[in-house]
Amino acid sequence: MAHNDSQSVDVVLVGAGIMSATLGVLLKELNPGITLEVVELRESGAVESSNPWNNAGTGHAALCELNYTPEGADGSIDIKKSVSINAQFEESKQFWAYLIEKGAINSPKSFINPVPHMSFVRGNSGAAFLKKRFEALRQHHAFKSMEYTEDRATIAEWAPLLIPGRDTSEPLAMTRVQAGTDVNFGAVTQQMLDYLVTQPNAKVTCNQKVTDLKRDGQGWLVSIKDTRSGATRQLKSKFVFLGAGGGALPLLQLSGIPEGKGFGGFPVSGQWLRCDNPEVVAKHQAKVYSQAAVGSPPMSVPHLDTRVVDGKKSLLFGPYAGFTTKFLKHGSFLDLPLSVRPNNLGPMLAVARDNMDLTRYLIKEVMQSEAQRLETLRGFYPEAKAEDWRLEVAGQRVQIIKKDAKNGGILQFGTELVAAQDGTIAALLGASPGASVTVSIMLDLVRRCFPEQAKSEEWRSKLDEIFPAMADVLSKDAERYREVQAQSNQRLQLDTPSA
Repeated sequence: MAHNDSQSVDVVLVGAGIMSATLGVLLKELNPGITLEVVELRESGAVESSNPWNNAGTGHAALCELNYTPEGADGSIDIKKSVSINAQFEESKQFWAYLIEKGAINSPKSFINPVPHMSFVRGNSGAAFLKKRFEALRQHHAFKSMEYTEDRATIAEWAPLLIPGRDTSEPLAMTRVQAGTDVNFGAVTQQMLDYLVTQPNAKVTCNQKVTDLKRDGQGWLVSIKDTRSGATRQLKSKFVFLGAGGGALPLLQLSGIPEGKGFGGFPVSGQWLRCDNPEVVAKHQAKVYSQAAVGSPPMSVPHLDTRVVDGKKSLLFGPYAGFTTKFLKHGSFLDLPLSVRPNNLGPMLAVARDNMDLTRYLIKEVMQSEAQRLETLRGFYPEAKAEDWRLEVAGQRVQIIKKDAKNGGILQFGTELVAAQDGTIAALLGASPGASVTVSIMLDLVRRCFPEQAKSEEWRSKLDEIFPAMADVLSKDAERYREVQAQSNQRLQLDTPSA
């Protein structure tokens, strides 16, 4: 196929979710002359993991997620991960605030709304852990506003659904941070994509399947098939980003880069119970997270959430894990078997051997009846009625399996950026807290894959304009943290209560 100029770009972004949208907009702000194309397999952007019903919509700022503050063998609470995630979410808020101020995306209320974040535990050991966690976090400026209570009347005031119908002798404890958020990642993704296509030399094309990736001199030759017409084309690109959610692993394998060898994927699907009954929804205005059951993985942490999607409030409870061999919600059952390679078979088998707890947990979850799911919900909301709730299938998450010198392979809950040594291609693998910290992950990618430009005066001054303070400063400097947070909150209208 002959290459005319229209088939050569500086950057190809595979997948039109929040990762590619963020990176595309960031690169265009840093270098308005850059040419880029986002290619998406589905008929529009933000329909897989970024879709609001396919994720929890929690603005993950480590305010309520108990798995970010592990308890050490000596009983101490490690807050490092919480501090880091909190500062990264503030980076995301600065980026969105900048785009609002610039007029690039419109009403903040369409994608981010204030919703208190709470942690709720039952039993003496749960309460002891929560109190220790509260005391450890309160020492840090990012968590100064956290409140703690063991008083039932206070809990009933904070979260009215949690107390009626509960055994009065059961010890309970709760923390609350009023400044939490609910984020519609689908809406913010779509607005960034809409802005991107108004820029010169930037386009988003849908129904595009990437069929091959080959080295081409200093860059890459990306083979693409139009899923409707069957027409094929090739795009030459200096840099390729694989931001295709669960679809990123097979593409990384196609590229053949040595950095991608040994990675495997373990797909886990999620399900929620969803309530749209206005009377019930009106009584709960919070994201309430609890502890995962003993032996369960971190992704199984149960939570009862207020969701604001397209201006309408619902409640979600879950997640209930499911298992399928698909890497995307609309993927193929062959995704998992086809991802097995000689270089990742060892790590995958090692993970299977070392994670029997997880396997048992998933089998149990998949076999659950409606009555059992409702029973779990009643641990939170004792008076829940079956007719108010329906099952909603959430998105696919592909947890990362990677090589490990000691165990052969480990299952990793989180996200990982895998980049070629020459910086011409990068892939994002993994799941939570993904979307909330997208901006930080993409800043890391810019520093790793565009090192020279990132050091240039031009890019540095633009980054200073977008980000008044980066995460490392925010986590250390209390005064700067408060100033920057106040400015972002004002621009994002988070200092005004949601309707």
